Amino acid sequence: MINLLDRARSFAGRKALISNGNSYSYEQLLTASKNVASNLLSGKTDLKEERITFLVPPSFEYTAVQWGIWSAGGIAVPLCVLHPLPSIQYVLEDTQATRIIAHEAFLDFLRPLEKELGITLLSLQQILNDNDTKMPSITSDRRAMILYTSGTTSKPKGVVTTHATIEAQITTLVKAWEWEPDDSILNILPMHHVHGIINVLSCALWSGACCEFLPKFDAEKVWKAIASGRLTLFMAVPTIYYKLISYWEKAPLKDQKILSMAASNLRLMVSGSAALPVPVLEKWRAITKQTLLERYGMTEIGMGLSNSYRGERRPGHVGLPLPGVAMRLVNSKNKPVGENEPGEFQIKGPSVFKEYWQKAEATRKAFTEDGWFITGDIAVLNNGLYKILGRDSVDIIKSGGYKISALEIEDVLRTHEIVEDCAVVGLPDAEWGELVSACIVTKRESVDSMVLTNWLKEQLPAYKIPRKYIFRPELPRNVLGKVTKNELKKLF
Repeated sequence: MINLLDRARSFAGRKALISNGNSYSYEQLLTASKNVASNLLSGKTDLKEERITFLVPPSFEYTAVQWGIWSAGGIAVPLCVLHPLPSIQYVLEDTQATRIIAHEAFLDFLRPLEKELGITLLSLQQILNDNDTKMPSITSDRRAMILYTSGTTSKPKGVVTTHATIEAQITTLVKAWEWEPDDSILNILPMHHVHGIINVLSCALWSGACCEFLPKFDAEKVWKAIASGRLTLFMAVPTIYYKLISYWEKAPLKDQKILSMAASNLRLMVSGSAALPVPVLEKWRAITKQTLLERYGMTEIGMGLSNSYRGERRPGHVGLPLPGVAMRLVNSKNKPVGENEPGEFQIKGPSVFKEYWQKAEATRKAFTEDGWFITGDIAVLNNGLYKILGRDSVDIIKSGGYKISALEIEDVLRTHEIVEDCAVVGLPDAEWGELVSACIVTKRESVDSMVLTNWLKEQLPAYKIPRKYIFRPELPRNVLGKVTKNELKKLF
């Protein structure tokens, strides 16, 4: 029994989703997902963990397809609607999927793969046709979903979660963030990622709440949804908050007051998937009286830590481990570190993924001998709360014998009046090992880097000050708004 779907039956008459201007009840969602499952089974009694890929925009139909795959005993593999064909081909080949469900808008786009890979292309319309077949019995240890990592250091890996894993990821957030049936949330996040699938959609549907889809971000539409008064929660990535602030700043004064009041009435606003710059948090708080709740998670673990829902939310920190999550901070020898001493996050618990798809060696290397998942993220316990210093591979710069947090330098740079945004990386250097280097998005056309350097000398130790600067109109980012630092390094 899949508890997420089983719980939905108890909410049958409630509004589950708002999609493309239409409202759908939990009962309608269950019926549509059973149609999907029946059409996928097509005479079989169980898909037995067949990988079913699907390219469907965020919507009622997306949810029905995902639930239908689970009901039929398959593994759901959501594809990104913004990815180019080679990226999609990689996932199809890696999962050895034989079927792909596609929205009508993507059928022609995918036809070359149908011929090249011999994959069966199923239209959304045909998979939703009325059908009724007996569903298989699904145990919680079954593989349920494969999500692909961003592949910043190597080819993307398929992160496999079971139904039990997904349930653990959902329930820890429902408990920590006090989800209720009367909650309503706007989903503007990519639906091939744990943030959109688990934190927003699945938490809402587990709770009997309502999830409203906005498939493509539009600052005006988001502010209108907030101003409507129908939302109780909102979750986004830092770049979205930045864009919402920009829209608010350009609005007439009377509209600013209306928007600010409406946002202040939401019970919870969350930021994640990338480090939240402190100036963005402070500006959002000034506008809305909301202190954004920051949390820490990964595709492999769901969410691991969170600032408090009711207690302190300290800027630049990610709080404490969530219910059911075991965490330790260790040095390079896997020995625990003390307070104010940098260490690597390691996570253990029911919310941790099962394996990387068909990558036994990568899976083995991802865990310590005693079963802790090695995150690669460096953090420090600072006055009772954890603060992320960066990812060991891209955010920790090893220069002149020092381990330097790129995120710390970025936080300082963003406080300068001419800096609109920035990213700091380490570039290979024969003398220093790595050279601290900064890419700056400025508020002015011409900037002298020495102005920044002289100012930084008053803010940071000399070894943390960038030796190289480049100035760009924007930073390279992935679909979640996270700066792609390996791409950024090439710009130097």
